[in-house]
Amino acid sequence: MTYDQLTDNQKITLFKPLLNSKRIKIHIPYNMKVERIAFKQLNTSFYHSNQKLWSLVNTKENKKLLKNLFQDKIVIREFDAPPKTIKTLPTEKAQLELDKNFQKLTLKGLSQNTITSYQSHLAQYFGYFKNMNFEEITKDQIEGYVFTLVSKHKISEQKQNSLINAIKSYYEHTLGKPREYYNITRPKKSQDLPNVLSKEEVKLILNSPKNIKHKALLYTLYSAGLRLGELIRLRVTDIRSDDGYIFVKDSKGKKDRHTVLSENLLIVLRQYYKEHKPSYWLFEGQDGGQYSASSIQAIYRKAVKDTNSNPWSTPHTLRHSFATHLLQAGVNLRYIQSALGHSSSKTTEIYTRVININNIILKSPLDLL
Repeated sequence: MTYDQLTDNQKITLFKPLLNSKRIKIHIPYNMKVERIAFKQLNTSFYHSNQKLWSLVNTKENKKLLKNLFQDKIVIREFDAPPKTIKTLPTEKAQLELDKNFQKLTLKGLSQNTITSYQSHLAQYFGYFKNMNFEEITKDQIEGYVFTLVSKHKISEQKQNSLINAIKSYYEHTLGKPREYYNITRPKKSQDLPNVLSKEEVKLILNSPKNIKHKALLYTLYSAGLRLGELIRLRVTDIRSDDGYIFVKDSKGKKDRHTVLSENLLIVLRQYYKEHKPSYWLFEGQDGGQYSASSIQAIYRKAVKDTNSNPWSTPHTLRHSFATHLLQAGVNLRYIQSALGHSSSKTTEIYTRVININNIILKSPLDLL
């Protein structure tokens, strides 16, 4: 059968990668089961559920591999990327409101990352409504603005929620408007599963760095289930080796907590301390201040690349893996919730959905008849 004789359900679409794109996007029709199974076996394959597309790391070798694998079934097309939002400098009126909002967010004690995100969203929002009185913008007009970003610019559900939070915070806290007045429609909460590494992948990643400081950073991140910000803020005195725990100060929600201190981590930390002798922060930068998040991300990406591990994982994936591996080991969910610092057990329960169901850990009732 020639390519022209194939129907759309028999064609595999390979989208030309955009400039500097790290992944090759591919559409495989649902009915092409054999081809989908073959693609899933390829190294670095990943499925983007929100786009209904598969992808591989963008290399010449992978492009050639795909053409050899699917041959005449492949059609190459341009990838229609959503138009980017245009960023403009805020007007004097908008800047005054941004300054008022910054002061309010700072007084409320929000994290620097949250403040930066909210201010960025509001700057774009004020630019869109630059010819209007911001206090007179209606709920319907706000939802129309959000709809434009979702439909035209294809912003993610996470970004949509962050945008709504920024707008509501401005009206409710900075301007003191009634909470009910700006009850903006939100997207249905996604049920996506957290990305998790296998125990073998974690072991390879943690032991990949030759630099003892880099190794200690990754060991601490995984072994205690820490967020990146929590790792950066650890002090030397937070490692309570005599009592067997790590003290985490001012974690998400301004809450202190205890988390587990691994005996294997202690061995690595003692070697690291002997060589680097940190004075206040457990992991110090070159100037003696806190180690930067971007440096840790770079260390992690290099470890992932060197070990050929999941390219979609991030330092936060180690936290997800920490929780999942504890659950697989039979640790009580309440202990895991406490170690992670979750306020609600429902947040921790998502890891029960990550556990692979098979006939080893779960018997079908049919087998018990």
